[in-house]
Amino acid sequence: MKKYAAYPYIIWSIIFIIVPLVLVVVFSLTKYQDGLVFTLDNFKRLMKPMYGDVFIHSILLALIATIASLILGYPMAMILANIELKKRSTMVLLFVLPMWMNFLLRTYAWMSILGRNGFINVALKALGLPTFNLLYNDGAVILGMVYNFLPFMVLPIYTVLSKMDKKLIEAAKDLGANKIIVFIKIILPLSIPGVMSGITMVFMPAVSTFVIPRLLGGGQYMLIGNLVEDQFTLMNDWHFGSAVSIIMMILILISMAAMSKYDKEESGGHLW
Repeated sequence: MKKYAAYPYIIWSIIFIIVPLVLVVVFSLTKYQDGLVFTLDNFKRLMKPMYGDVFIHSILLALIATIASLILGYPMAMILANIELKKRSTMVLLFVLPMWMNFLLRTYAWMSILGRNGFINVALKALGLPTFNLLYNDGAVILGMVYNFLPFMVLPIYTVLSKMDKKLIEAAKDLGANKIIVFIKIILPLSIPGVMSGITMVFMPAVSTFVIPRLLGGGQYMLIGNLVEDQFTLMNDWHFGSAVSIIMMILILISMAAMSKYDKEESGGHLW
């Protein structure tokens, strides 16, 4: 009975995961030249310096957004994990609530905040201070990434911290360890699985997003997601767009494999 219950999932996976992936691979390895011919030209085209700059810029912004999310998210996860149980569910709900809003609307909201006539500049002008161009730059794009993907960092860390055995912390304090030692020797090592999950869950969408750089970056520069989008929607070059998608998937898989390996190594270590 269990075997038959899995058939719908298998069929769904074949139709909506395996078949599209195979089509992307086929498109990336072919092009129309008096018919459909096998070629590696789509991947060779990616060797041009202009595309290398796109990949480097995308990875750099994604790394910065991931690090910023970790710095902001870890303390938030600790706060949520240490709140008394009755209030914890409400606080988690309030933290997740913005995610229920459409991703595009959340990004548009930041345009009204950071724009030339946005809330920040209006407030600065009212105080007699100079205004700034806060939109259409790397800072605005990173801010949009951190805002949209921060819950993906907080929730895995919070889940690990909330399940942590508090007796270990109490034992360390009884042995004379201060708060800093307790954090370094107990809390941080035990939270590594959540940290690794959070880093992966933030980095993957950050490196492939196209809406945030399109809106908050003003389309003045191109990231990997924008490159793929343009090839499919504007240039109508599905073959090159598929090649870029394959490279992007490989980068994401490499990052996931590295994080998974590091997570296993940390899990096999000792606290002290």
